[in-house]
Amino acid sequence: QVQLVEPGGGLVQPGGSLRLSCVASGSRLSIFNMGWYRQAPGKQRELVAAITRGGITNYADSVKGRFTISRDNDKNTINLQMNTLQPEDTAVYYCNTSPGALLPWGQGTQVTVSS
Repeated sequence: QVQLVEPGGGLVQPGGSLRLSCVASGSRLSIFNMGWYRQAPGKQRELVAAITRGGITNYADSVKGRFTISRDNDKNTINLQMNTLQPEDTAVYYCNTSPGALLPWGQGTQVTVSS
C-alpha cells in the first residue's frame, strides 16, 4: 500500500520560506500527476499546486509567484518551495494525486506563519 509522508513544516515569520517534501513508499510517484493541498482551520482542503508526470505545473492564484512545486523522480519525492509566506498560508499541508486525491492521505505537516 502506498504511504505518503510530508516532512518539512514548522513555524516561520511572515516573509519567510519553507521547503516541504512528500516522500512515498510502496509506489513510484513518477507515475502520478501530483499536487500539494492544504487545510486551514475551519476551512476545506484546497489544492494549491500541481505537477504533471511531464513536469507541467499549475498553481492556485493565492500562491502563484510565491510557491514552486517540483518533483525528483530519483528520490521519489514531490517538493514545495514556499517563499514570502503570509499568515494566511497557515495550514496543514498534504500531498496526493491531482486531480482527485486517489491515494491514502498522509498525516500532513503543519505550517504556521506568525510573528
